[in-house]
Amino acid sequence: MPRKSDKGMIVGLDIGTSKVVAIVGEVNDEGEIEIVGIGSHPSRGLKKGVVVNIESTVQSIRRAVEEAELMAGCQIHSVYAGIAGSHVKSLNSHGIVAIKDKEVTPGDVERVIDAARAV
Repeated sequence: MPRKSDKGMIVGLDIGTSKVVAIVGEVNDEGEIEIVGIGSHPSRGLKKGVVVNIESTVQSIRRAVEEAELMAGCQIHSVYAGIAGSHVKSLNSHGIVAIKDKEVTPGDVERVIDAARAV
């Protein structure tokens, strides 16, 4: 089967306690996402949303991704994955730095990220 261009492909990955699912979408001419592939594999190595065996978890992810690749006729190089659970916490942080010129440089961006991380 000929491979599709990976450009325009969007891949979502859901790593759950019971199964791992990879879904491949392609943006059509109308700007809508069409599902072109899906892969599902029983989840191994997780208990109540916590990884207890990393090797088994990785194998479950690989199988789901391979199945989705086969159905979509493409190679998956990156995915969007959601992280959920009562053990997951987040913190919003702000960073402010002075800039010398009117143009923001990559160094300015790096400094503001460092400032935001220093919480």
